Amino acid sequence: MAKTVARMTADELREVIETSIEQKLLELLGDPDEGLRLRKSVHDRLLRQKKAVAAGGRGALLADVARRLGLE
Repeated sequence: MAKTVARMTADELREVIETSIEQKLLELLGDPDEGLRLRKSVHDRLLRQKKAVAAGGRGALLADVARRLGLE
């Protein structure tokens, strides 16, 4: 269903703007990874992560990773 901007929530409007910007950037700059192949190890890791997320698993909190790397 189409909405006017006046009827959108702030989050809905933000999502529309972000999507539009991303699409335009891809249109102008292209995908720098297009045509490249993933190494098998990367492909396998992404599949494991996808399954873990689907099962409810989550990674480390950003704040914990930043602290561990000394980025705070």
